[in-house]
Amino acid sequence: MAELTPAQIAGLKLARDGDLHPQAAGKWTHENATVTYAKTDRWKERPQKIKTVTAKTLVDLCEHGFLERRNLTDDGTTDTYGITMGGKIWLLQNK
Repeated sequence: MAELTPAQIAGLKLARDGDLHPQAAGKWTHENATVTYAKTDRWKERPQKIKTVTAKTLVDLCEHGFLERRNLTDDGTTDTYGITMGGKIWLLQNK
């Protein structure tokens, strides 16, 4: 079984929630990710950080076979990535 770093595990969990799309500065996140606000904040709304994955983490997860390209366009830097069944199984076994 592959050993993953905490950043790779976070990236795999992010991919489990939906396909990863390229954003600015070599980051990857969900297609329409926006800043959300905490509903439980009693005094004021605080913005919650958008979760992203770096391009290096994305490549590492693809090498392990946990992520795969969805559209197979010519350029891998603009393609969408999604979790594979192997990635889902790894998350189930290593919660």
